[in-house]
Amino acid sequence: MSTNSKVDPGPHSNLEKDPNEWTTGDDPMTDAQASYLKTLSEQAHEPEEFDDELSKAEASRRIDALRNKLGLGG
Repeated sequence: MSTNSKVDPGPHSNLEKDPNEWTTGDDPMTDAQASYLKTLSEQAHEPEEFDDELSKAEASRRIDALRNKLGLGG
């Protein structure tokens, strides 16, 4: 019996799911996504790249790209 309290989300977890496969991916991005995306855009010196009309999936992809650019990992 394992004493590790971390839960393995498994291969079909939303944590690993491609944003293109999200059932709510076409919904407007959340307030949290917008805030984080704006911060990342400013840190990457690309504030003009911030678009407050992105979908959840588009915002997620943009966040991932900016995190990679900034060396924040994935």
